[in-house]
Amino acid sequence: MTTRPRVAVIGMGYSGFQPTTPHASFRELMFEAALKAYSMAGLEDPRAMIDAYISCQEDYWEGIAIADEFAPEPLGGVLRPTFTVAGDGLQGLAQAVMLIKTGYFDIVAVEAHAKPSDIMRLDKIYEMALDPLYLRPVAPKTGVPHFIAAMDAVAYMDSREAGEEDFAEVAAKNRNNGLQNPLAPYAANISVDEILESDHVVYPLTKYEIAQPVDAAIVAVVASDKAVDRLGAWDRAAWIDGIAYSTETYIPERHVFGSMPSIRQAAVEAYAEAGITSPLSQIDFAEVEDRYSFMELLSLEEALLGEDAVKLLRRGETYPEGMFPVNTSGGSLASGVPLEATGLMRLYYTYMRLLSMQEATGLVVSWRGPPTYTSAVAVLSYNSWGGEE
Repeated sequence: MTTRPRVAVIGMGYSGFQPTTPHASFRELMFEAALKAYSMAGLEDPRAMIDAYISCQEDYWEGIAIADEFAPEPLGGVLRPTFTVAGDGLQGLAQAVMLIKTGYFDIVAVEAHAKPSDIMRLDKIYEMALDPLYLRPVAPKTGVPHFIAAMDAVAYMDSREAGEEDFAEVAAKNRNNGLQNPLAPYAANISVDEILESDHVVYPLTKYEIAQPVDAAIVAVVASDKAVDRLGAWDRAAWIDGIAYSTETYIPERHVFGSMPSIRQAAVEAYAEAGITSPLSQIDFAEVEDRYSFMELLSLEEALLGEDAVKLLRRGETYPEGMFPVNTSGGSLASGVPLEATGLMRLYYTYMRLLSMQEATGLVVSWRGPPTYTSAVAVLSYNSWGGEE
């Protein structure tokens, strides 16, 4: 019986992480991120050594039809196998894992980028994704697409012993965490009281509890265990023990507000692959969805990290010094939302933390954002002894 190869991230690079990047096009951001990732991975000749390239992007964000035609050149993938995933970067990572596990690919580059500062009416793009009869007419009055998230937030409060002060604590925690992160333009020294005293954008969410867009590009180099050995990259290999993604309908009458079944389904599958039976005790830290403050709590619960995330928060367990640190990077509330690169942003923070901690396991949870209900979950580990079975 043939054993499928193990798969690891062996290098990552980024560019941008600023509200606006007038000095660079999205292609230049991709190029800079790719150079950093290939250098970290130890790829002396990327075009010869990389077997396939994956770009995660969506034409609507780019304002260009068939935008994926711009992907090969900045990545070094001209006349090489290159394809597009119209979804979050973590979904692209899952595609890379599947390619390598076939045994026909040894090294795959995964890219995702965003330049929302080039989008004149981001709200109109969100509106186009809404049901034209029931949702689109109310969008301008309640905030696009924040009113959908707000309904989930209200339902979460109603079904748990949670209040606005808990959401505000998540926002304060993450924005303050971001002060230690050079890639967090929205970090702030802010208190829970200041957040609660600010005006609602849409009840129960204030402006401090809604992450803002950011320009960024991120590239990950993913390799088989044989390639890791060939490159001598054991010291920079974070093993992808499990990864999965799932999609649920966003149609209001079918969605159970206050829940996120797509995260739960993806988590169940990722844990099964990784051999995780007790997530809270087997995983050391997490970078989870927090483009809205309440989503950190909901993400933890749907990722099976405790039935009551509010209690974990109130006990201080999810703070950097707590039992289970969550979003020590500051998450999206501090770093922003780089559209389809959001999942790879969380992956980057997890990857770098694993390299610094060693002998640890990290969790990544990413949601594509409203009005979609597509989520992805990945479990990664670092072993200083080399990762061999």
